[in-house]
Amino acid sequence: MSHGTSTDFDVVVVGAGLSGIAAAHHLRQRCPRERFVILEGRGAIGGTWDLFRYPGVRSDSDMFTLGYSFRPWTSDATIAQGPDIRRYIADTARAEGTLEQIRFGHRVVAAHWDSAHARWTLEVQAEGALLHITCRFVFFCSGYYDYAQGHAPRWPGQETFAGRIVHPQHWPEDLALAGRRVVVIGSGATAVTLLPSLAAVAAHVTLLQRSPSYILALPARDGFGALLQRLLPRRWAYGLIRWKNVLLSLAFFQLSRRRPAAVRDWLVRQAVKQGGGRVEARHLQPRYDPWDQRLCIDPDAQMFRALRSGRADIVTGEIAAFTAAGLRLASGQELPADIVVTATGLELQMLGGARLTVDGRPVQVADALSYKGMMLSGVPNLALSMGYTNASWTLKAELIARQVCRILNHLRAKGLDVCMAVRDGSAGELRPAIDLRSGYAQRAAGELPRQGTRKPWRIHQNYLLDLFALKFGPLRDGALRFGRRGEPLR
Repeated sequence: MSHGTSTDFDVVVVGAGLSGIAAAHHLRQRCPRERFVILEGRGAIGGTWDLFRYPGVRSDSDMFTLGYSFRPWTSDATIAQGPDIRRYIADTARAEGTLEQIRFGHRVVAAHWDSAHARWTLEVQAEGALLHITCRFVFFCSGYYDYAQGHAPRWPGQETFAGRIVHPQHWPEDLALAGRRVVVIGSGATAVTLLPSLAAVAAHVTLLQRSPSYILALPARDGFGALLQRLLPRRWAYGLIRWKNVLLSLAFFQLSRRRPAAVRDWLVRQAVKQGGGRVEARHLQPRYDPWDQRLCIDPDAQMFRALRSGRADIVTGEIAAFTAAGLRLASGQELPADIVVTATGLELQMLGGARLTVDGRPVQVADALSYKGMMLSGVPNLALSMGYTNASWTLKAELIARQVCRILNHLRAKGLDVCMAVRDGSAGELRPAIDLRSGYAQRAAGELPRQGTRKPWRIHQNYLLDLFALKFGPLRDGALRFGRRGEPLR
């Protein structure tokens, strides 16, 4: 149901990307009495998948788990292209009637909690005006990327470069690649994605990395999944493929944690073999254990095929300076370039950059503990959607959406107004909520909430553990407190 120009709701969902559309589905199915609206700062559905338009942009998780549990991914493509994912999200929103509940161009810049009224007041920028929208519960589904800018380091001599420097997050539509020499700076998923797409057009592409990442070549299509889709009803096949992929990825992650040396050696051997003698082993041997950073997937070995063809190569080294004609490394090596692509990572931004206050007191997100990876200690009636770093984002996003619905239904059934995660006792050793050695996580460590080593303050990178904790675990677990307006929480 559309709510026109209403400014008061039971629930406000912030963000119309992968998480926000999932949240809308579960709210509609599980909480039919809750009036909700989705506020989207940009002008389109899709979030990350609408923003990123660089060549070859694709998923780095399989689509049978990145896709929604309630809307089967019907292609046998395990790794999907960005436009296909964007279309899948938009089609889901259209089929579910969610479009009517999205207000585009509405960016939440602040949220203020008033305990006397047990309500949030959101400050929203829309068409140059500042609006105020109130609600009982706010659900941030805005991810943790800064959509305004990516990470863009400065190097000596950069202003002397005669060519063009671009960042993948804001890819220029007029960029001509044919016949150009391209250097891609970076070694993560974006660089691995870009290299084969650029090499298909440019004269030559060099991937310049400070240190290597783990790269695993996998089939872009799931042959077993395609067989199941032909033999079984669509939903049965989707469910079986989804669980197969969940269990396989979980098993590989656990093996990587328990036998890091064995997994490291296997990954490097596979990568060297795919290089076909054209890539030295040192360019494929990371300095960290598997899953200390995200694993880079190379569907159908597209990147390795580009390297074997001679149209691309990998160089490992430190940048000393830009020159007019390209880059000079600390080793003295010169890399000629007409175009430099800085695939140097993303900047993180919690809550879409919105400021929080509770009864006039500013909330420092970095001082809060993350409750089950979905709420902030000391902040009432607020949840945030954060997916996995070692598996598909959507798996955790849907578990959190279901848990939010459980909380809302409990509040309504018991005539309660407030729920809040309360830190009582030791949470164990504290560390950032995103416990990775990736550059983007390290840079943002001071902006992220903390997690502990004890339940319910520990964030599990484990779908099975979260399934039991969030779907079947008790709401009243001692840390999540409930109450009526003006009364103590218990």
